[in-house]
Amino acid sequence: MNMYARALGAALTLAMGLASSAALAGPRAAAQSTGPTAGHTAVQQVLNRLTTDDGAPGALAEIRNRHGETVLTSGVADLRTNAPMRTGGRSGSVGWEKQGDGNFRIGSMTKPYIATVVLQLVGEHRVALDAPVERYLPGVVRGNGNDGRRITVRQLLQHTSGLPDYLTYLKPQDILTDRYAHHDPAELLGIALAHPPLFKPGRKWSYSNTNYLLAAMLIEKVTGQPYATEIERRILKPLELRSTSVPGDETTIPGAHPRGYVRPGADAEPIDVTEFNPSVAAGSGNMISSASDTSRFFDALLHGRLLRPAELAEMTRTRATGSSGGRAYGLGLERYPLPCGGVYWGHGGDIFGFETVSGATTDGRQATVMVNLDPGGSDAQDTDMRAAVTTALCS
Repeated sequence: MNMYARALGAALTLAMGLASSAALAGPRAAAQSTGPTAGHTAVQQVLNRLTTDDGAPGALAEIRNRHGETVLTSGVADLRTNAPMRTGGRSGSVGWEKQGDGNFRIGSMTKPYIATVVLQLVGEHRVALDAPVERYLPGVVRGNGNDGRRITVRQLLQHTSGLPDYLTYLKPQDILTDRYAHHDPAELLGIALAHPPLFKPGRKWSYSNTNYLLAAMLIEKVTGQPYATEIERRILKPLELRSTSVPGDETTIPGAHPRGYVRPGADAEPIDVTEFNPSVAAGSGNMISSASDTSRFFDALLHGRLLRPAELAEMTRTRATGSSGGRAYGLGLERYPLPCGGVYWGHGGDIFGFETVSGATTDGRQATVMVNLDPGGSDAQDTDMRAAVTTALCS
């Protein structure tokens, strides 16, 4: 969820006090692949770079295109056992904690799910995109110049609200000092609203997890149900995304999964943070999924299985972000140009232990890439993950 900008430093080592649990890096597992491999050599090379030059223990890419489905892996899923990153729940696979699809934390790829539910409510005439947040959450967004009467639902979903990001003011080492603690949405919102807005609503673009915390609260207010229930009812069950979940305070990852790690310093050993309470990322980055489910979700979204044409058009109406690589942002959906022509749609996500990037094209190509390290990779880790996706989509 672009959660911590890889700024742990030595303070995390002191706060965690986990020197005894730091895993020792072992030999790299051989890269694995299943399905058609022609045209994917370049993707494999990027995955190998992620697990050598960039320092991730393991990496995985699932690619779906005209050749069918291909899964490529590099490195290890578990630094303690040196079990290799595996390709999913296939007979004879070993090394992950259980048999079955490989699950991992998807961080900010939670945001497209939240945006989809809000846009479904728009299609049902229960929410208006250009209505003020105050209409749905009266009195909730107030303080230090922040005003829900002047911020629209659209501006929340597109990160143009100007609201401060509460995670800017939460130190990663403080969160991990008590990694099993529950974080209440009101507490998180209060952290953001203790600071003045970044700009007047609609004037600029600035990524803020506070926007999606509020969007989740809006879903609950309008439907009378937990936002997790609405995601399950409206998206997960219809698409049969059995590896995807909204964990609440659950600290473990269900099903088969690699271990997730942070590296507190350039020369430090990775620390296992697979288990922690993701409520600190409620609505903005707390979901769990698999590469297969993630690709299926974006494919269904782009092909109108979740939104009607009018709402999908709103979702894909983008705003420039000013970031490198030509990134533009719609409503919970990112657009990037492809080096082979055209564009892809998707999102990235990082949270303690995992980073994921997923993209899909309107002609049916999908690619999802995951590593089990965040934060603590090299400065090139983000770029290489994006390169793996674009290379896969162009293969």
